[in-house]
Amino acid sequence: MDIHLHRTYFKESTNGALFIHDSFFGFCIELPWLNNHRNVSCIPEGTYILKPRYSQKFGHHLILENVKNRTLILIHPANDALKELKGCIAPVTCLSGIGKGTSSKNLLNKLVSKCYQAFDRNEVIRLIIQS
Repeated sequence: MDIHLHRTYFKESTNGALFIHDSFFGFCIELPWLNNHRNVSCIPEGTYILKPRYSQKFGHHLILENVKNRTLILIHPANDALKELKGCIAPVTCLSGIGKGTSSKNLLNKLVSKCYQAFDRNEVIRLIIQS
C-alpha cells in the first residue's frame, strides 16, 4: 500500500495532504525544512517503509524506517508542530494554520487501523513524501 504525502513548505512549519489509493485521506503537520537537522527539521522527501510501533506515550502508531541521519521518526498525534514534534509527522483532520491542525488523534487512529489491516495482509506500506 502506498501513502502519498504532498508537502507545502513554509518558513514556520510544513503542511501536507495525505492520499491513500489516490484518494484524499487527511492532512499532516511537520516542522519546517531546516536541512534535516535533528529535532528541528522535517525529514527529506523520499520513500520510506512504515512499520507498526507501540509506546505508552502514543499507544499504537507508526515508525519510518531508514531515514537518513535520523532515528525514531514517528507518525504520532500532535496538533501544533512547533510545540509537539521533534521531526516526526502528525496527521490532522483539519488544518488550522501553518503547522497547526485539529483532531490529530482521530485521524491517527483511522490511519493506524488502515495500516494495521494491511500489515495483517503482509503488505508493505510505503510513505512517499514529495512537494
